[in-house]
Amino acid sequence: MSASLHDESLVFIAEAIRRWEVSAVEVTTAMLDRIEALDGEYRCYATVTAEHALDAAARADRETARGISRGPLHGVPLGIKDLCDTHFAPTGAGTVIHRERVPDTDATVVARLEQGGAVILGKLAMTEGAYTSHHPDNPGPLNPWGRGHWLGSSSTGSGAATAARLCFGSLGSDTGGSIRFPSATCGLTGIKPTWGRVSRHGVFPLAASLDHVGPMARSAADAAAILGVIAGADPRDPTTLTAPVDVELGGKARPVRGLTIGIDRFFTTEGIDPEVVAALDRVEAVLRDLGARVVEVAMPPTDRLVRGWIPFCSVETALAHRDTYPARAAEYGPDLAGLIDQGRRVTGLELGAVIHDRLDFSGALAALFEKVDLLLVPTMPVPVPSLARMGEYGQDPEVLLRILRFTAPFNFSGSPTITLPAGIDAAGLPLSVQLVGPHLSEGMLCRSGHAVQQVTDWHTLRPADLA
Repeated sequence: MSASLHDESLVFIAEAIRRWEVSAVEVTTAMLDRIEALDGEYRCYATVTAEHALDAAARADRETARGISRGPLHGVPLGIKDLCDTHFAPTGAGTVIHRERVPDTDATVVARLEQGGAVILGKLAMTEGAYTSHHPDNPGPLNPWGRGHWLGSSSTGSGAATAARLCFGSLGSDTGGSIRFPSATCGLTGIKPTWGRVSRHGVFPLAASLDHVGPMARSAADAAAILGVIAGADPRDPTTLTAPVDVELGGKARPVRGLTIGIDRFFTTEGIDPEVVAALDRVEAVLRDLGARVVEVAMPPTDRLVRGWIPFCSVETALAHRDTYPARAAEYGPDLAGLIDQGRRVTGLELGAVIHDRLDFSGALAALFEKVDLLLVPTMPVPVPSLARMGEYGQDPEVLLRILRFTAPFNFSGSPTITLPAGIDAAGLPLSVQLVGPHLSEGMLCRSGHAVQQVTDWHTLRPADLA
């Protein structure tokens, strides 16, 4: 076994534990030591649950010794975004108000990870309430690829910890791009599943009808392993879907051959940074080489829908915080407070207009997926911006709307996406693209992402200061 266990993939570590080539306790201890050494620098964890993790690892080893495996995550150390309830650690959701709250029960996704034998290293830092900015009292994580560069929002700790090798994978959540942005800025593979594919029971909401929970990992294979454990119907969340979960990567020697991939050239290039367009072109060429048929399509209009994201999100956020806001408004940071104030002012007519735009877009997108299997789009319109250039983007609606161009529409439609690394920009930071599919196409997305990563090395690249 390599001395640098943290550099191995989730799938590799799981297999090594199953074969008894390394123990879960050894892997967990190595990861906890690494967290102790580096997390003061990167600030990824809100809470480290070392004792709980070592107990879970010891239990996994006892079961392995008896020939018992709970599945593809058995004994593997993971991190959990701090909006997923845990009975063994506080769940603060990036807020000051809730930072001491210890729930009585676990979120369904946490319970499923532990039932699957995963080892929970701790709770990962995040922006306040999963909106755009960290609470002023909670300094946010730093991007391992460049500490002076944007880390995305709101699954910041999930992105930074997975990229810095402080866990083998993590859970994030996505309301307007919060799995996809940190995956893009950290060179990771992230999956935003179909809305309802993964239970939201016990997950603190930003905007419930836009919120998605999903994995962030170093490869499509690793992300698929996590998704296969957490996905599926949950009686505690009546919005979950009952369709069977299919994220297996095997069974097709050439999973991309014969797929029809749609690209809207205007949508994906007009006003988009040339380095982002070049990354999209590279992935398109790989998909063609793998046997996909690429066709030009026309995306349903998105401009008005994206402009509706802030008012729509604000209403649902105000609803989520009605027990503590405005009663405890002084304990909120300015950006989340501003969003809630806006939500309390939105009229029924304004909200109804966004709902109708959402329905129109979702219907038109579903019709488009009758003609193509997947869509190829950028993740962000620009390479990873510097913090100096980006500023506190929650304070500038126009900057936020530009960033949301390729992400928010698919929150409104509930469509599944996979974010894939797609090279390195001139500044040495990762570029990325998304594949988007029809509802319940996670299997096709995972297999397609895995096929791309079988013939490219973009997902294996790591931050220079960790080399």
